[in-house]
Amino acid sequence: MQISQELAKELLTIKAVQINPKEYFTWASGIKSPIYCDNRITMSYPEVRKTIANAFVELVEQMEEKPDVIAGCATAGIPHAAWLSERLNLPMVYVRSKPKGHGKGNQIEGENVAGKKVLVIEDLISTGGSSLEAVNALRNSGARVLEVLSIFTYGLRKAQANFKSSDMNYQSLTNYEELIQALVEDGKLSEEEKTVLLEWRNTIDL
Repeated sequence: MQISQELAKELLTIKAVQINPKEYFTWASGIKSPIYCDNRITMSYPEVRKTIANAFVELVEQMEEKPDVIAGCATAGIPHAAWLSERLNLPMVYVRSKPKGHGKGNQIEGENVAGKKVLVIEDLISTGGSSLEAVNALRNSGARVLEVLSIFTYGLRKAQANFKSSDMNYQSLTNYEELIQALVEDGKLSEEEKTVLLEWRNTIDL
């Protein structure tokens, strides 16, 4: 079984990702969605977070250029960045959504990243906005960001466009299609419901 399929099933099992084509969830933005993703739950399941860490390590091993530093996006990307940096024996930093309002006013916590090759770890990618804010903060601090890796992506066109305009590559361990397919295979989703869910993703304009 491919890692994307395995992880999709695990995320559904622990209810980190839930899909309901009949009663939509409301995102913080107010958008009505048939999917709710909370990868923070993975912290509580050692075997699932081990699967995620192993998959991230495999992606890093495939990279032509290797990172000097692992950066976690606050907040949900931080623990996974920590586990990955431990596995790779690399320094870690984390990036706030905005500079701290007190003390030294840091947006990046950890060592100086100037001149370093940095890999960004995120829990999920919707439009890519928060990930690219972290990328820009790192670039403004003199880092060369290699790539963004996330656990999950919705596969929205908006994200693809945003990453392209920022000249940044990203990869995700699993995605919306894999989750839907896992539900179909388990008999928890009909083909008709599958079509509704895919149409929502393909037509939503964030």
